Amino acid sequence: MILERLGQTFGASIVETHDHRGDQTAVVAPDAIIAVLRYCRDDPALAFDLLMDLTAVDYLRYPGREDGPRFEVVYHLYSIPKHHRLRVKVRVDEDDPHVPTAVGLWPIANWFEREVWDMFGVRFDGHPDLRRLLMYEEFAGHPLRKDYPITRRQPLIGPKT
Repeated sequence: MILERLGQTFGASIVETHDHRGDQTAVVAPDAIIAVLRYCRDDPALAFDLLMDLTAVDYLRYPGREDGPRFEVVYHLYSIPKHHRLRVKVRVDEDDPHVPTAVGLWPIANWFEREVWDMFGVRFDGHPDLRRLLMYEEFAGHPLRKDYPITRRQPLIGPKT
């Protein structure tokens, strides 16, 4: 029901869907991601009032994904009154990894988006305070990218005087 409703409402902006044993996923075009998320939150039949998680996946060197976008930003939504869940994905190119922020829809997205920026380097356009969350400011790179060199030496920092 959820995936059909999204497909009817957004048409070609829903790039792909799949439902495996109740685990429903919709892949959304980047220019429609905020509209889809807003609809999922505000439509009374869906009522996804909780953003459970927001993360990213790096598909570098993943079999079958050689020609596709390198990253996916993944939103896990849950409806407390309806007791259903949905995974919404948006594919992001390596050359310009950015998507619009979801902070205006769910304030908790602030922290999730900062973590994705810090670990993967995906920017969130319009984010109120996009800065590192887990790593220190002088840290070079994004450590959860598949091409991040594990032996890379980072600059040493000390207390600011």
